[in-house]
Amino acid sequence: MEITIPSITAIDKAALEFIETFKKPSVIAFYGEMGVGKTTFVKALCKVLSCTDNITSPTFSIVNEYNTTNNEKIYHFDLYRIENIQEAIDIGIEDYFYTGNWCFIEWPEIVSPLLPEDCYHIKISEEENMIRMIKNIK
Repeated sequence: MEITIPSITAIDKAALEFIETFKKPSVIAFYGEMGVGKTTFVKALCKVLSCTDNITSPTFSIVNEYNTTNNEKIYHFDLYRIENIQEAIDIGIEDYFYTGNWCFIEWPEIVSPLLPEDCYHIKISEEENMIRMIKNIK
């Protein structure tokens, strides 16, 4: 999978295309440099999935839980501030992965040994002229 986002105005269309590639809710690990747009893309994904809650970055809470109009849950993780894998284990991160709900994980590197085998690994990168590329890397 490879999706190009030529501008911020195209992000909702890209998010819809992204979600349509999956057959069911999945665990998705997002990789990319600081400021590349991981949180912005997750917000667009939640919008496409009909999230009813205010989507914010879970930088300090580590995980946010959102509800959808279909009474489904979406889990959004920001692991940037996690210092070791034990911290993630202590919040029960593995339990979230096996709920059958969408799990969007920013900064997943520290928990890579805990990610399910069927986790999708997605890289977001900034190209020339502020174009963003979304690529499945694993």
